[in-house]
Amino acid sequence: MFQIAIRTTGAALLLLLMPVLVWMSGWQWAPGMSDLILRPFYGITETVSAPWGTLTNILLCVWFLWCLRYRIKPAIVLIVLLSAAVLIGQGIKTYVKQQVQEPRPYVQWLGKTQDMDVTAFYQQKSKARGQQVKQELENNAQIPRWLAKSWQADTGFSFPSGHTMFAASWALLGVGLLWPRRHYKTVTVLMVWAALVMGSRLLLGMHWPRDLMASVGISWVLITLACWIAQKVCGPFAPPPQEQQEITEREPE
Repeated sequence: MFQIAIRTTGAALLLLLMPVLVWMSGWQWAPGMSDLILRPFYGITETVSAPWGTLTNILLCVWFLWCLRYRIKPAIVLIVLLSAAVLIGQGIKTYVKQQVQEPRPYVQWLGKTQDMDVTAFYQQKSKARGQQVKQELENNAQIPRWLAKSWQADTGFSFPSGHTMFAASWALLGVGLLWPRRHYKTVTVLMVWAALVMGSRLLLGMHWPRDLMASVGISWVLITLACWIAQKVCGPFAPPPQEQQEITEREPE
């Protein structure tokens, strides 16, 4: 448990670095950023959004199983644990959002620039909120049409960030489960992907830095616990002797 906690804590601190620096700098989201920058980040955020997030979840489960070389029974247990950790995080996110009810950055911006009543906006049903966003941005040249449509589909509260929780959970799972088997490239890709997802939520006007920080913290608690349970149920993450030779012969991943 101690070694797992050390690995996931170090990774969580790395993920926290960007939002903490943004928060300390006093940066505030504002429209007007170039499409050349925003479009790629929108593509990154879509890897977590429905329906693509489901596909991402399935692909990552399959990849983790291949990396860990588990037999059928432990593999099923591991899939359940991995999916449960991610789903529980999303459930916690939904509950906290309803309790805190923090407006998204783009909603606050609409409130200031369009004289929109933010409180009344959030008292409406989701479909009505989407229609209001569409009406408010109908003649606004600052906001690209594709971004306006994205906002219309995502009018919920801001704190915490479900996208961040999803990506950070998988990145921390990679550190917790795959690092002992020296799948370093996979872990690096997951960490970079999680950081880019987090950055996309800031640049697209969907979240504040504190939303990201809270999400990483929640993910850290859930994933540290999930990795510990997985180790207890499925066995140690260190490679068995027959796999050690393969790892030694190939370049570290």
